[in-house]
Amino acid sequence: MGRLCQTDGLTDDQTEILKAVRDFVEREILPVATELEHRDEYPTEIVEGLKELGLFGLMIPEEYDGLGESLLTYALAVEEIARGWMSVSGIINTHFIVAWMLQQHGTEEQKRNYLPKMATGEVRGAFSMSEPGCGSDVSAIKTKAVKGDDGGYEITGQKMWLTNGGSANLVAVLVKTDEGADSVYRNMTTFLVEKEEGFGETAQGVTIPGKIAKMGYKGVDTTEMVFEGHRISADQILGGAPGQGFYQMMDGVEVGRVNVAARGCGVANRAFELGVAYAQQRETFGKKIAEHQAVLFRLAEMATKVEAAHQMMVKAARVKDQGERNDLEAGMAKYLASEYCHQVVEDSFRIHGGYGFSKEYEIERLYREAPMLLIGEGTADIQRMIIGRRLLEDYKL
Repeated sequence: MGRLCQTDGLTDDQTEILKAVRDFVEREILPVATELEHRDEYPTEIVEGLKELGLFGLMIPEEYDGLGESLLTYALAVEEIARGWMSVSGIINTHFIVAWMLQQHGTEEQKRNYLPKMATGEVRGAFSMSEPGCGSDVSAIKTKAVKGDDGGYEITGQKMWLTNGGSANLVAVLVKTDEGADSVYRNMTTFLVEKEEGFGETAQGVTIPGKIAKMGYKGVDTTEMVFEGHRISADQILGGAPGQGFYQMMDGVEVGRVNVAARGCGVANRAFELGVAYAQQRETFGKKIAEHQAVLFRLAEMATKVEAAHQMMVKAARVKDQGERNDLEAGMAKYLASEYCHQVVEDSFRIHGGYGFSKEYEIERLYREAPMLLIGEGTADIQRMIIGRRLLEDYKL
């Protein structure tokens, strides 16, 4: 059976890792994904399996007990996992973003305290920028940390849309402070907030109210996070200095966009697989529907979009791995992969006809999951703004 999204130039280690991930997806995720998704049940056993594979520490350096792999390896692993069930790749993504932020911006003490435990999955990460009154406009956040006479801080406010909000025990939280430069973007600070797993009051002054009901992207817990005078020491400021939070978060989101692109590629690939298989089984007017030109053309367009998105995602990851700025490539990859994913899933849905509307068919789940990629890590319009501004920088007259 043919397979899309092959990647050239991989090492033996990368190939071995990806084979192990794909085997795990086939064996442990695909057979149960739809059932767990319909029950909105957290995939505890799947997560434990990912811990055993070492995926929570895939990009964490070896000196902190991780595997020390590249962003490309991570993105290709995410693509495989999302092909099985997108919610599982979301569980890894927020953890990965916090680990990346710690690697790039944390103090040595913070790295040694958290990264080894994050590599094993003992410490699970989530990050929080959004609030009920703001989404793409990060400067509009209102959650605030006020410095006390003892040098510590008190955080008050409400955060929104935390993936892993209940299951994580370490949350990177962006808040406003009165320290930094005049620019609003230099009056934001990232705090590393420790809490217990679960819901309710998970730390003094920190409450996780419960899971937000969603159209799709189920299983993974998406939550609010409420601060009511939460006391935290200055040692928990990421990097040790206030006023750098916005830039730290944007660095994390930049690599997170590669993850979202990889998720889009994985979901689109699975939708194509389902569509091309069904088209060769279903008969109308005396022949397989794959033999009808309209369906054949649709399959051709779907496969082309899957391949194009995959190649753009791979490029974005490789640029970052080379130590270069990749916000242009990451924005393009996220934009293209999420839009194409939505289109490919809908085309597969159309191929399935009435059966695609039935919960017995996997495409029904994918049809509800794909829209999340259109808004996660920045909407399509935000990506176009990023891409356009970078193009003007590169092609300035």
